[in-house]
Amino acid sequence: MVRFFRSGNLASRVFDRELLSPRPGAAVNTVRQFYENLVPSYTIYDIDCPDFSFRKFTDDGKYLVAFSRNHQDLIVYRPIWLTYSCNEECDSHDLPPKAKKFDSFFEQLYSIPLASSNEYICKDFFLYMECHQFGLFATSTAQSNDSTATEGAIHGVPSIEKITFYLVRLEDGVILDEKAFCNDFINLAHSIGAYLYEDLLCIVSLRYQTIHILQIRDSGNLVEVRRIGAFCREDDELFLHSHVQTGYGGSFLPGIKQRVLSYIFRKTWNEVPDQTLRVHHLKKKFYFHFQDYVDLIIWKVQFLDRHHLFIKFGSVDGGVSRSTDQNLAFFAVYNMETTDIVSLYQNSSEELYSLFEQFYDHFHANPQDSSHGKFMSSHSNDVHALGQLNMIKNKASSSSQFVKKMMASLPYTCQSQSPSPYFDLSLFRYDEKLISAIDRHRHCTEHPIKFISVRQPNVVKFKIKPGSDSGASDSRAKRISSFLFHPFFPLALSIQQTYMQPTVVNIHFRR
Repeated sequence: MVRFFRSGNLASRVFDRELLSPRPGAAVNTVRQFYENLVPSYTIYDIDCPDFSFRKFTDDGKYLVAFSRNHQDLIVYRPIWLTYSCNEECDSHDLPPKAKKFDSFFEQLYSIPLASSNEYICKDFFLYMECHQFGLFATSTAQSNDSTATEGAIHGVPSIEKITFYLVRLEDGVILDEKAFCNDFINLAHSIGAYLYEDLLCIVSLRYQTIHILQIRDSGNLVEVRRIGAFCREDDELFLHSHVQTGYGGSFLPGIKQRVLSYIFRKTWNEVPDQTLRVHHLKKKFYFHFQDYVDLIIWKVQFLDRHHLFIKFGSVDGGVSRSTDQNLAFFAVYNMETTDIVSLYQNSSEELYSLFEQFYDHFHANPQDSSHGKFMSSHSNDVHALGQLNMIKNKASSSSQFVKKMMASLPYTCQSQSPSPYFDLSLFRYDEKLISAIDRHRHCTEHPIKFISVRQPNVVKFKIKPGSDSGASDSRAKRISSFLFHPFFPLALSIQQTYMQPTVVNIHFRR
């Protein structure tokens, strides 16, 4: 009964905490319930702030990362809390003009140039290593679709003259190391082409179909420890050169592709126990589709743990386009130590969807040292999220299309979810079409976005309005909004962008 009738008064809840201790292992979840009373209650519209592109907060809440408008400089802020005093009751007064400036909430630590000459910072790319407070950024030159085909390059994949990854110590902005890729293509949008797990970094070269595994040392060095693609083991190339008389001339299938074909062959072979029927079954299920299997390319990769990769294969067209829901795709679990394909699923597999539904958190490999990322809501750990998933599933007209739609999000993009407690579905309900924990731009709405209490379904705890205070705007202009929530403070930025108009930044905080 206590759980359902928690007091709406913050002081009363703090007093109750002194008297009642939570169950063992439930202390953090009990503390997060205090956010029902600690919500953003005040908004400063169109705050006076620098004309920067704000990216995100780090998961420990210590830094706010931003880029200059010309995509040349990295700017890092430290969040500070607004303080002011007044002679009478403060709630009855408007904020002083000085408090309505961006500098009242954030202190600039430094600004450093990352890109030079014809290079630009990828504004959607940023990965954070919490244990050492390292930030990984990327710069690139312009993309070329008319690049000449080189040996080993996949036809139909564009080329970028130079892509550089920078490892930066966020405390003081020192560039510790960098890794460059020339005449390659890595999908930098929303950090899709890279995945960070503990101290291991995975970078996917779409153009040369190579998975680069790098280790981030404590000293801040980027050390390449493995390449997976044409060869799976370190001595594969040496073995081929020493055993093939003509030398390796590119006529062999890549090692990772060979592993996939071998797995499909063995699985198809074992499906029919009768020896005489196996040949016909192989012709129908394997050889008939052989060229389709050969044409598969690596789209996206993520870590499941330190030894296993989750790899998505598909056609060339699907690898470089934005919409991949309808394309045929395969998902493989690859063991880097044994170089074996552990399992392989098609994107319409009911078995894979069942694993996705029951063990979602295993697909979302959050860092073990993240103090806030462990408590993100999912349908594997929250009954409210599971209810939403089942509602979408029941409304789907086709089970196969629903599975393909769900599988389109796999493998997951690294650090793409906000750990803010205001996205905790056990505490708040909100319209996920307008706002969600996933880091994506949204179409701007004229109406405030409501965060409703789960415990009290008729109580609106707070609202986020991304537009201007007056609400006056050109309805014909296409406007998009993005939201940056602090990991644990009742603080959020709503950023509204309209074509050919200045960016509007609102700050929502608890006054």
